[in-house]
Amino acid sequence: MVDASKMTEEKTKTSKPQSKMSSIIVRFAGDSGDGMQLAGDQFTDTTAVMGNDFATLPDYPAEIRAPAGTLPGVSSFQIQFSDQIVSTPGDLADVLIAMNPAALKVNLVNTKKNGMIIVNESVFTEQSLKKANWQTNPLTDATLKDYQLLKVPLSDLTKNALKDHPLKLQEVERCKNFFSLGMMFWLYDRSLEHTINWIQSKFKRRPEIVNANVAALKAGYNYADITETMPSQYKIEKAKLEPGTYRKISGNTATAMGFVAAAHIAGKTLFYGSYPITPASSILHELAALKNFGVKTLQAEDEIAAIGTAIGASFGGHIGVTGTSGPGLCLKSEALNLAIMAELPLVVIDVQRAGPSTGMPTKTEQADLLQAMFGRNGESPIAIVAPRSPADCFRMAFEAVRIAVKFMTPVILMSEGFLAEGSEPWKLPEIEKLPKIEINHPSAGKTPFMPYARDPKTLARPWAVPGTPGLEHRIGGLAKADLTGGVSYDPANNQKMINLRAEKIRRIADDIPEAVVNGPESGKLLVLGWGGRYGSIYQAAQEIRRGGQEISFVHLNYVNPFPRNLGKIIKHFEKILVPELNMGHLLFLLRAEFPGVNAIGFNKVQGQPFQVSELVAKIKELL
Repeated sequence: MVDASKMTEEKTKTSKPQSKMSSIIVRFAGDSGDGMQLAGDQFTDTTAVMGNDFATLPDYPAEIRAPAGTLPGVSSFQIQFSDQIVSTPGDLADVLIAMNPAALKVNLVNTKKNGMIIVNESVFTEQSLKKANWQTNPLTDATLKDYQLLKVPLSDLTKNALKDHPLKLQEVERCKNFFSLGMMFWLYDRSLEHTINWIQSKFKRRPEIVNANVAALKAGYNYADITETMPSQYKIEKAKLEPGTYRKISGNTATAMGFVAAAHIAGKTLFYGSYPITPASSILHELAALKNFGVKTLQAEDEIAAIGTAIGASFGGHIGVTGTSGPGLCLKSEALNLAIMAELPLVVIDVQRAGPSTGMPTKTEQADLLQAMFGRNGESPIAIVAPRSPADCFRMAFEAVRIAVKFMTPVILMSEGFLAEGSEPWKLPEIEKLPKIEINHPSAGKTPFMPYARDPKTLARPWAVPGTPGLEHRIGGLAKADLTGGVSYDPANNQKMINLRAEKIRRIADDIPEAVVNGPESGKLLVLGWGGRYGSIYQAAQEIRRGGQEISFVHLNYVNPFPRNLGKIIKHFEKILVPELNMGHLLFLLRAEFPGVNAIGFNKVQGQPFQVSELVAKIKELL
């Protein structure tokens, strides 16, 4: 955590030339056991401490342990950091650190021409090249002629630096990520202090590991400083962030904090029932560590049990939340429909991943939207919200709870793997400025309690806590009679209750912010996005404007219902471009809600977010 108003600039001690840069994209890549995510995290933490703005993209292999040195086992971590506000991890890397031939093979397409490629020369053997499907050695042929190639024997240098340390050979090999991290710290004038403190805290029970990792980190830094491998150093000034206290935060951490904050403001216990599933699992990890905030967590035996426990918590008067990813949402659908019929304030977070079926569990997508809208039997409308960035997951998790308890309805929070695992600076909110969440449980009155009597404004039914004297009632999955909640098979009553539940969801539009147009209020083209596409759309719009063309965009945090003014906005544009990581889910909903809209889909289902360049090209084509 860092106070932006107290950040101080680190001074370099090197005598080599230093150039100033505004923005840099670095990508660490290697085997899943090479510590690339750890190196990326530490680089990011230090970047945060030094006051740059940043955005990250961890990219994991789906296999738990693919054969070492093979293409499916490659793990990477990309960060863009800048002295300006950035909204994406960047398109192509300025610098690629490739720990083996497989990492180079997979990530060469993610590196800019004339960019710097640092390879671990030690492992470019005939056997490792064969594993990575290289026909010839790319370090000696013309494969890398368009790049700045730095051949560094990282493994050998690490072994030499740690030759006097009492570690096994395998443990020494694992330290090479810190050697490469030290080189990056020198290249971009980063301080070693934060990472050294982290190493000392992380491995405090094994001082020999602490000493070895610190030695490898310093050896990498000194190697870059002393040798001629890197003749120049680059300086990125701190960004002009709004004054306040900041911390690096991932989407899943922000989501957990948002739920806790909402429960605290509401004066309620937060219960989180979940079954482990990538990439939602870390929300459970985060919440399990917050028992001191009155949080209760349960790791259930399956997805159905997980949502069942959360429904029970909601019925009992608590904030019931359950989390999952794509195929888990499918398993929860029957119980979710029970919560819709019972009209309970349940929150379901779906951290979307690439599918269908098991799909690509560690890759990102937006293809669960229509499942969230329609993936239940019968007429079962539900509220849907979506964060736009890792830090925004806090706000939308809070908002999901607020809507759920105010309107007595389940809410689905649509996050994404890209947001869940990515991170950015987050300005800590002032608790007293968070929205109020007021909950008034009924008490016994002179007239019989009616569990389906409704608030005239929101149509929410009363949230009666079981066991309250005089409020005995039954709710369940069978069709409910208006007011009394008794089982009813009356056709007219069924129509009435279906209409009331649908109208309740529609009325949420009166309680959420209107959509805001970024740019002119009318024109040739409006880019309309939702969820995690905000960053790439925003940056693409900035590039278009720098080129002298006008462009407008609207981004949706609220997907069902739409903001109440969205229809009016759309009418003022000739074309609507809808970029999505699916085959056209929001596009489908727009065409259904606003017949005749000239909406054009721009779709990608490759398990990767849009590159800004892709959006810029499409926008220029339509303009």
